[in-house]
Amino acid sequence: MIFMLTAVIVLAVIALIAAVVLFVVSKKFAVEEDPRIGRVQEVLPGANCGGCGFAGCSGLATALVAGADKGSIEGLSCPVGGPTVMGQVADLLGMAIEASDPKVAVVRCNGGCESRPRVAEYDGLHTCAAMNATGAGETACGYGCLGCGDCAAACQFGGLRMNEETGLPEVDEDVCTACGACVKVCPRHIIELRKKGPKNRRVFVSCVNKDKGAVARKACQAACIGCGKCQKVCKFDAITVVNNISYIDDSKCRLCTQCVDACPTHAIVKVHFPIKRNVVKLEEEKEEQA
Repeated sequence: MIFMLTAVIVLAVIALIAAVVLFVVSKKFAVEEDPRIGRVQEVLPGANCGGCGFAGCSGLATALVAGADKGSIEGLSCPVGGPTVMGQVADLLGMAIEASDPKVAVVRCNGGCESRPRVAEYDGLHTCAAMNATGAGETACGYGCLGCGDCAAACQFGGLRMNEETGLPEVDEDVCTACGACVKVCPRHIIELRKKGPKNRRVFVSCVNKDKGAVARKACQAACIGCGKCQKVCKFDAITVVNNISYIDDSKCRLCTQCVDACPTHAIVKVHFPIKRNVVKLEEEKEEQA
């Protein structure tokens, strides 16, 4: 009995000593957190999507406070919260931020099932990453969308869905937060964040095929063939042709849409532009004839 009581007392003393040691160590080596970090984190949406370039909102909050101490938070932003949230953060930290143009994800592949016929059958793990690792995929185009929906699965906000008819992802721009999760997960790099543009109007090349014109066109009827006609008609030097593929710089583009009309394969698309009257009349005539 005495032995058991002694053992209990010894264990109690050891526990007490350990508690005291831990308390002293925690006080001595404690890292004090700037209270502003917690306040900034409360303002942030808490999506932890990684669109800001950090693992989560806490990382962005820490970076914002550190930037404020250095006198600038330039380059730091929350794509989910947008200008509204960043304005609140700036006010909280006593900083000024420059207004940035809102962005949206765009799918730079217009090769639907009709334009890009299937030439092989993939019978493996149904993910874009796995299919891309095996080779070109199910079509002759080694650059286009693989259609497994990794981008839609990565979107936490439901801003992407797969179109069953075309086999391509579609972006719901009213839901898209431009967090960039879909951009990071796409193994073919066909998704890009671009400026929404005035009145949500934008023009971009919906193709990333770098093969020479004849090869690209054989693989997909909607492919850019690198002919350079779009570059020639652009008066604002917004278009470059590199590695057989055209690219439109949205910071230079003035949305004149001349490149859209000049493209022989219709690889350049325009979004939210009013339909021209002659096009409307042509459609009405077709309906009447039908």
